[in-house]
Amino acid sequence: MSHLMNTYARLPVTFTHGRGCRVFDGEGREYLDALAGIAVSTLGHAHPRLVAAIAEQAGRLLHTSNLYRIGEQEQLADKLCDLSGMREAFFGNSGAEANEAAIKLARFYGHKQGIDLPTIIVMEKAFHGRTLATLSATGNRKTQAGFEPLVAGFVRVPYGDLEAIRAIAEHNKNVVAVMFEVLQGEGGIHLVDPAYYQGVRQLCDSKGWLMICDEVQCGMGRTGKWFGYQQVGVQPDIATLAKGLAAGVPIGACLAGGKAAALFGPGNHGSTFGGNPLACAAALTTIAVIEEDGLLANAARTGALIRQLFGEALAGVKGVVEIRGSGLMIGIELDRPCGELVGQALAAGLLINVTAERVIRLLPPLIFADAEARELVARVTPLIREFLAA
Repeated sequence: MSHLMNTYARLPVTFTHGRGCRVFDGEGREYLDALAGIAVSTLGHAHPRLVAAIAEQAGRLLHTSNLYRIGEQEQLADKLCDLSGMREAFFGNSGAEANEAAIKLARFYGHKQGIDLPTIIVMEKAFHGRTLATLSATGNRKTQAGFEPLVAGFVRVPYGDLEAIRAIAEHNKNVVAVMFEVLQGEGGIHLVDPAYYQGVRQLCDSKGWLMICDEVQCGMGRTGKWFGYQQVGVQPDIATLAKGLAAGVPIGACLAGGKAAALFGPGNHGSTFGGNPLACAAALTTIAVIEEDGLLANAARTGALIRQLFGEALAGVKGVVEIRGSGLMIGIELDRPCGELVGQALAAGLLINVTAERVIRLLPPLIFADAEARELVARVTPLIREFLAA
């Protein structure tokens, strides 16, 4: 009997080690990893530079707390602001914490404007985390059920519907921000017309609102650019990061610029573990490898190849609704719930995921090459065909 809380429907496998784009279980069986720990293992497994950086930092200093300056944290903040066009960074330990910081920052901004009940516009099908505030911002009733009362201060609109946001602007004078994922991950790998994001940016500017981009899943190179918002030609006031930032070491970041910069002061927010030397050293090394090994271009190129190959392999297959995505964030939508494919893929030596009930989600490491792309398509396609034919 396990003493773990039963919060996950875990698959019946335990991995003992990994190498590159593959992991191995206790019996020595090999699996092709097309999930990367849910978009976390940016550099795959046991990347030699990351392993060395973590070991070296662990041998020097793990933790001092944010009562003192942390050199690695300051370096990482400088690097992320340079890449993102932001001005400040706050570090936590997860995507939910990064989004909590963003929500607090937006509310703090609202109170500075004299708004007593600051409200954030959020999206249907969004996923921002499982803390009470981020759960309230999330657009999935299934994950919210049983945790009421939810946190007030959010209004929801359909993702991609600019007119719905404009309608709220007409009658709700408490709005302080719009929050969204540029590429919805848990919601089913949804990306809308770039004109939508540009319209949101213009509306935020005209109303004095903050634009918040949740980059927890689509950030750090996964789409082929550092951040999803760079794909659609906008610059947010707040961006949140986690998952792939340190390639497996827990870290989250809330980046602020524009109207959101220079708002927080000492005591307004904090984190005991956030931005400790170990996590920041891992993140700095992850960024360096992405830059030096050309992994942004690789993500764009390999992702396009995967979508092309699946398009060819599944052309005309009844039950395949759409193949979509950006870079190495790919969704294959079927016309029926397909969660059982996860277990079938595991039995076939493949790690994949299903989200939004009907979307096969693929989030390979950014080191995925042409050979792995072709192997993935060749091995997943028969599973989809057999499932749809049953």
